[in-house]
Amino acid sequence: MSLDRRKLLTAALGGTALLTTGCMTKPLRPANADGTYCYRIGKSYRPKLTCTPSPVPSAQVESQARAFGGSADRLTVYLVRKRWGDTEHVISVSTPGATPAQTVPETFARLRLTPGQHVLTATWPEGTAGLEISGKAGEVLVVEVIGQVWAWGSKYRLEPGTIDDARERTRNLRLVADVG
Repeated sequence: MSLDRRKLLTAALGGTALLTTGCMTKPLRPANADGTYCYRIGKSYRPKLTCTPSPVPSAQVESQARAFGGSADRLTVYLVRKRWGDTEHVISVSTPGATPAQTVPETFARLRLTPGQHVLTATWPEGTAGLEISGKAGEVLVVEVIGQVWAWGSKYRLEPGTIDDARERTRNLRLVADVG
């Protein structure tokens, strides 16, 4: 085999390996038998689990939510929770007049609210954080649930996000709440 042919073959194999690394992302964990979903920390025989208090939406609802489409008569808000320092706590995100969305780390939720102004409030065992949002019917907003958990406590905040970033970040996240 000539030297040029070897270089070409090596480059082709290296390029193929590089392109397929994006396909090697962590798979979605399945829902539990009771329909709840747990985020797992650790690989030991006694991992720490943070579980949703109620069953997660069906695969069909999750597939539809991943389109990030709006609703003609509602304001649609996606809550995205994926940060390296956010490793525990069920975070409840609520607004007056709507059922709270219960989230766990590395998940997302969809809220369909009445058009207008809303104050979203995130609640965890050590505190609360809020964000004021507003939107029209058919509009889609993204809100990031950003948290850090340390041995001495935890802190969370809500920040506006973008749809393009949310599509990418939710690729391997589970839909855990569909409100409205």
